[in-house]
Parts: sequence; structure tokens; C-alpha cells
Amino acid sequence: MSTVFDVSATEATPPVPVQKVEKIEVKTSQENYDARQEDTATRIVVTTDEIGKFGDAQLADVLKRQPGITVTNGEIRMRGLGSGYTQILLNGERAPPGFSLDTLSPSMVERIEILRAATAEFSTESIAGTINIILKKKVAVGKRELTLGWRSGHGYQSPNMNFSLSDKEGTFSYAVTGSGTHNVVDTMNSALETGADANGVQIFSRPETTHFRGIPDFASISPRLNWTLANGDTIGWQSLFNYYHDISNAERRYGTLTGPRPQYLVSLTRNRRQDALTSSDLSWSHILGDGAKIDMKFGLSLGNRDVELLQRGFVAQEIQTLDSSVLSSSKDSGITFNGKYSTPNVEGHAIVAGWDTGISARSENRNQRDKALPGILPIVTYDDFDASVVRLAAFIQDEWNVTKDWSVYLGVRWEGLNTASEGNTYARISNRSSVWSPILQTLYKLPDRKGEQFRLALTRTYKAPAIASLIPRLFTSTNNGPAEPDSRGNPDLRPELATGIDVAAEKFWQTGATMSLSASLRRITDFNRRDLRLTNGRWVAMPINDGRATTRSLEYDTKFPLQFFINNAPPIDFKLNLNRNWSNVDSVPGPNNRLDQQTPFSATAGLDYRLKAGDITAGGSYSFKSGGQVRISETQGRYIAPRRELDVYTLWKLSPKTQLRLTLGNLLRQDFSNERTYVDAAGSVIKRSTFPSSVQIGANLELKL
Repeated sequence: MSTVFDVSATEATPPVPVQKVEKIEVKTSQENYDARQEDTATRIVVTTDEIGKFGDAQLADVLKRQPGITVTNGEIRMRGLGSGYTQILLNGERAPPGFSLDTLSPSMVERIEILRAATAEFSTESIAGTINIILKKKVAVGKRELTLGWRSGHGYQSPNMNFSLSDKEGTFSYAVTGSGTHNVVDTMNSALETGADANGVQIFSRPETTHFRGIPDFASISPRLNWTLANGDTIGWQSLFNYYHDISNAERRYGTLTGPRPQYLVSLTRNRRQDALTSSDLSWSHILGDGAKIDMKFGLSLGNRDVELLQRGFVAQEIQTLDSSVLSSSKDSGITFNGKYSTPNVEGHAIVAGWDTGISARSENRNQRDKALPGILPIVTYDDFDASVVRLAAFIQDEWNVTKDWSVYLGVRWEGLNTASEGNTYARISNRSSVWSPILQTLYKLPDRKGEQFRLALTRTYKAPAIASLIPRLFTSTNNGPAEPDSRGNPDLRPELATGIDVAAEKFWQTGATMSLSASLRRITDFNRRDLRLTNGRWVAMPINDGRATTRSLEYDTKFPLQFFINNAPPIDFKLNLNRNWSNVDSVPGPNNRLDQQTPFSATAGLDYRLKAGDITAGGSYSFKSGGQVRISETQGRYIAPRRELDVYTLWKLSPKTQLRLTLGNLLRQDFSNERTYVDAAGSVIKRSTFPSSVQIGANLELKL
């Protein structure tokens, strides 16, 4: 936090020359507060400078360089586990319905909090952990910033623009951030699907190529207004407006080297999608007597999505046998109301109690028309459904400083969830669940070893089924098979429950060097997995509850300046994170029966170099993710190739108000590849896919106006 004072001449007579305004910054100790070292509940904070270091266009690229986080196919993972296990929050709350993290520019984010263990204040739907994304709220007096950027690679171009405005006058302040991105994508990828009988003799081989072209555009704006009232109360209003538009075309061609041909040899798809999201919240903070405080927030969100999907399929000699159009639209709405009461009245305790409520609704309709073709009858279907989700939660927590070296965090949270849905193709369904989550965390600082400390956390967390996993609608695939099955939801799906323990040993030096070694264990009941069955001649995938699972992690994290080891060394800072994960699912035979296609090992290494003059900063980041075979069920498997990425950046301060940031991403140019398998008593089907990649070049011109 900083306070800025203007000092100038004020006497009217006699006249005096106008003096230059001098700005004096008074920094409080809060600005130097290290949450990772001091908070009893473990928390890592990624600052604005760290977020903008590489000039990334997407938050996923920022997060992949953070301790213990990996990104797989755009999905953000902690402990190698996907978004269903990793909770993503926006300003401490669940993101509004229809929100996509891809539409949020890193320039709009003030900080990112990484919580490895659950806390009662936030939702405990966080088996792997929580990533809390905080939009910019701080108000800098007279701030005007504009960033013009360009990113490009093979088959990919993306000009973008970001801006930030803020100011303060008396008891009123405002801040506005926004971004816009125009993308042009033109890529090719390939696949090979093979099948064999029970004796391993090949019965078919089908190569496949896909030419994809798309023009996705994003735009976001987030205004915030703050008022300080005469009695010290504060009122804040913050909104987020997101817009997304995409037109894409995909041409997929199937070959037949051996065996029978697939249902379609050529598939042409045209997709037009338009999303709009508006979310807004009004907050009020009131200071009571003796330092107690009450905070409340009321939020609204509205979103809609329109999709037009056109599909054409051809068999031999370019004979058309499919001409289908699907028009769908959906509307989302939500209301939230939450608050908390905090009091320091009991010496050595920081007690907070609160509530969190929300109602969200979704309505969707889908109209499919398949035209009559020679030998093909016309098909007209119409589906609609309505769904609602009611969330209720209450919590209480206490951070207790037992001694100057030992603190304890105690919390308990109750969360209830009720989902209901009804459609014209299925009867009304409802699903109700609730979870009690007791939480204990403790921090002990060794009294005779400055900067050395130990942590312990015991948690109860859960993972609730997504709405789409509960609705029993059938979604069909074009070339149906074990590798491309139809899918449907399961209204009887129950939440997964997890009991966990986390331990950590940490060391902090005054030079800014840190080191941490941590371990975790989660035991999960009512594990959800994707079941694949042959029903009425078609392959259908459906989520089911199936027994127990266990996941374990070991993580080492360190950062230090080179001068920590070598006096008069260049100003180079190093970072290193190593993460090893193990898991097994009881109902799936091993080996490799890992949970949620978990990443077994990941590593991230980075360095930053600052020239003594301070005009140029450069650095790089190398990340590695192991792959290997994964057993999803008794008959299904996947192979994920190891992944290596190298990114570098250079920041050149051209003047106090202008700087140029140059980046090179994916310098190793490693293609993406994976493999899906299905094996039963009758034989096997294997589909291998390859997605080419290229070096990405980026440039940002950052201006302070």
C-alpha cells in the first residue's frame, strides 16, 4: 500500500513562483508482507509483475510457470489433477455461469493466490487445491496505461490491446481495465486409427487428416467504483463484461488402408458461436466497535450463448449422405449473496464467520434438422431443458496465535448443493448433496532457527458433479466408435469426498531466497469415472461412481538470487519447482491406473537477469511434464506424450513511460500427441493423434499516458 502526498506553494500574497510538485511515497509494512511465510493457512501470491513478465495473452500461460501447476490441453491442474479437482475462483467466488478463463486477459488480474490446502472461507470443492484469481481493484492516482501487442506462430496470428485507467478524487475512486484480442488460426493435424482382433491381427487401418480454420475474437472490460462514506464505511461496485465470437471451419478426411471404411470419408463442419456475459456485484464494508468488521456482497450475472453447427458427410465418390444443421441457444443467470463477520476482540485470535449463498439457472434449446438425401430420410428433432442449482454454505474459522512461534488455524464449513433439471426428452430429475468440511492448519516457527518453519494441514474436501454430467441427454458423434463414442449424463451421480493431509518444511532467508519441501495425501470415496458401453449398436460414455481412489504428491520449490551464493555475482534470480505425483483407482486394474490422467512428474525452472542500469530485464522459463500410459477403466486407456516447453522474454525500458517487451514461446517446437485405446475380449482399437506446434513470437508496446 502506498500513499501519495502533493506538496506545493499555497500562499496567495506575496506571489511566489509555482513550484514543481514533488511526490513522496510512504510505504507501509503491509507492502512487504510475505503471505507465504507468515500466513498460518498456506498461500502463495503471484504478483502483478510476475503475471505480466512474459507478456502472455492467456492466464493459462501464466499459471503453467507457477509452483505445482501444470496445464494440459488448456486445463489448469494442481498436483497433476484437472479442473474438476482444482478449484478456480474469481475474486474469491465461483465464476459466474458461462464464464471461460480463456476470455480473461492477464492484464486485468491484480494477483493470483494459490492455496494448496482448503480454508473454510472459500468453497471446499478443492480436492487438489484452489487458484483464486483477483481482478484489479487497487486505485493508482492518475493512472493511464495502454498496451499494444502482437503474437504470431505457424498458422496463428493474434493482435491484442489492453488498457487500464484509474483515478481518485476525495472519497471517490475508480478503475477500469479492458482487453481485446483478434485471432486467426489455420492448422493441420493428423491421426491414425487401427483395429485388431483377439489374436492381434490387424483388421482395419484408417488415416485421418483435419484442416482447421477459425477466427475467434475476445473482448473484456471490468470497471470498479469505490466510495468511502463519512462514517468510514466503504461501498464498492465491480463488473465484468465478456464477449466472444468465433467462426470456424473444419475439413476432416478419412482414408482406408485396410479393412472396412468408416461411415463417412469426408466430414465438413462449420461452427459459429457467440457468447456474452455480464456479471456485477455490489459490496459493503462496515467497521463496528472494537475493530470488528462486517463485509457483505450481492452479485448478479447474465449470460447467453448462440451456436450454429453445420455438418456435411460424404462417402465414396463424393456422394453426400449427411446434411445436418444444429441451432442451439442457452441462457444463464445467477444471484449470489455472501458475507462475513470478523472480530479481533479475543486476544490472540482472529475469528471470522460467514455465509455464502447462490442460485443459478440455465435454459437451453437445441434444434437439429437433417435434410433428405438419396436413401436417407429427413430427421427433425427439438430438445430443450431447464436446470437450476442452489448453493448454501456457512463457515466459521479462527486463526489463533498460541505463542509468538506457533499459530493454529481452525475452521469448519458446511456446503449444500441441490440440482434440478427437466427437459422435453426426460422427466424431472433432482440431485441433492451436502458436505461438512472440518479443517485444521498449523504453522510452527523454530525459535532458535530464524526463517525455518513447519506446516501441517488436515482437510475434508469434495468434488461435485458438473450439471452436464447429471443431465441424461444423449449427444451423438459423427463416426461412432470406442474412440469417438456418444455421451450422456447420469442423474444419480454423487460427489466425490476426500480426506487429506499436507505437511511442509520451509526455509526463508533475508536475501529473498526461499526453499520448501511439501507432501500431501488424499483418500477419495465415490470416485467418478467415465464408463464406456455398447448400447443398441452404438458406443456410449457415461460418468459413474466407482469405488475409491488415492493420490499422493511430493513437491520441492526454491528461489534465490545468484548473489546468495556468490558475492558480486550478476543480478540473476533463479526459480526451480519439482513435483512428483502418484495415484491409483481401486476399481481399475493396474498398472498405470492413475487418477484423472494425472501428470506423474513436472518441473519448472526459470531465471531473470537485470542489467545494473535497470533499463533491460531478460529471462526464461523451461517446463517439463512427463506422460506415459494411463489405464482409465478395464477396457480404456490413453497414452500422453511427455511435454517440454521453453519461453524467453526481454523487457526494454525505452523511457520512464514507454517499454517494449519481446517474447519467444515454445522454442523447442514439440508437437502435441496422444493415443486412445480400447481393448476387450474381441480385440482392440487404437487412435493416435498428432497436433503440430511452432515457435510463437510476441511483442508488447507498453505505454503510460
